[in-house]
Amino acid sequence: MIWLHLAIVLLFIVIGARMKGIGIGLAGGAGVIALAATGLQVDPVDGIPWSVIGIIMPVICAVSALQVAGGMDHLVHLTEVLLRRHPKQINYLGPLVAYVLTMLCGTGHTVYSVLPVIIEVAKEKKIRPSRPLSMSVVASQVAIVASPVSAATVAMVGILEPAGVGYLQVLAVSIPTTAIGCLVGTFIASHQGCELEDDPVYQQRKAAGLVKTAVADTGTAYQPAPRAVASLWIFLSAIVLAVAFSALISPSLGVVKNPPMNSTAAIMTIMLLAAGVIVLVSRKPASDLTNQSTFRAGMTAAVCILGVAWLGNTFLTGHMTEIESFAGQFMLDAPWLLAVILYFVAPLLFSHAAATVALMPAAVQIGMTAPAMLACWPAVSNYYLFPNYPTTVAAIEMDDTGSTRIGRWVLNHPFVVPGTVAITVTVALGFLWAPVIV
Repeated sequence: MIWLHLAIVLLFIVIGARMKGIGIGLAGGAGVIALAATGLQVDPVDGIPWSVIGIIMPVICAVSALQVAGGMDHLVHLTEVLLRRHPKQINYLGPLVAYVLTMLCGTGHTVYSVLPVIIEVAKEKKIRPSRPLSMSVVASQVAIVASPVSAATVAMVGILEPAGVGYLQVLAVSIPTTAIGCLVGTFIASHQGCELEDDPVYQQRKAAGLVKTAVADTGTAYQPAPRAVASLWIFLSAIVLAVAFSALISPSLGVVKNPPMNSTAAIMTIMLLAAGVIVLVSRKPASDLTNQSTFRAGMTAAVCILGVAWLGNTFLTGHMTEIESFAGQFMLDAPWLLAVILYFVAPLLFSHAAATVALMPAAVQIGMTAPAMLACWPAVSNYYLFPNYPTTVAAIEMDDTGSTRIGRWVLNHPFVVPGTVAITVTVALGFLWAPVIV
């Protein structure tokens, strides 16, 4: 029956992937029904990662409040000023800005506001836009696993906490390894393709009048919304407070022996508090939060995690004995294979957190070590392989020079090589660094 059930799981994942958006979660629920109808037991208590979903909601509320108050626009403006002041370094500063924005906000969708600036600055300096664009998109995806407030990080902490690996240890591994990995990927991206003036596609589009003339803009006309700066400081303070509390109660430091709440509860309450304070300070209606793009993206992620995790956990719980006997020793002998599996599964699930909660519990069950799991984990960031993820599509469509384009074979596009290099370097560094931290 294991092969029948595996076929059911894969079928509904593919159906959900084709539906896109919230569809992967809806298909996951339908898949659970199919598994139950063919003999598996369904557990709505342990089969669904309620703590992960519970954290996503407060964090998304805080990010949405920041967006409503204008704090996110102000953050994007600051990055735009940085990029325009140092245009010659756009190949490196573009990905850096994308990485930092994602790490702070916990969502890669913040990069949408930066992509047009990267394109304009690159065109001003006759730099091939695909170079900074490709790695900026990749960095916005990789940084999810380095974000203190992302759903994927919360999910990973929840999975590893029973093994004694806490919030700070996860970040201590993911932040430096992903940062270095992205830096190496950026170096590769900066040497991709011919120079802009030598690109025949660019010359054809330019001759046809399809390339807009780059206009220098120092951003001096920008005026932050009232209390936008205050809302940004409140949000950043909440992140610092959540990380600090998690550090104080961690077993490694042991400063607080009997904390009133664990790190999961701390993140939830602190982010709800931050959202409430931002709404009060900005004097914006709380009802506006649900209209924000970040709120919709976050709640979509929550539903996707519910459906996919429930589907995956139902299958794993019902067949763990067979899985351990078939793949357990094989994976233990070559733990890097987990990264390969994550790399190819991630594009199907469209969610870092969904991929994390779908596969990492299985790694725990077969006996993989926490350092090995942490090292492989960044491979869930592979959303560039198929050029259909929203940020990838946006970069391709916004680049009017035609340098960021999909090749004849679909997979030969500018995101694949630097992205794969970044993830490979990150995973390799993880295998060296994680055993030191954990």
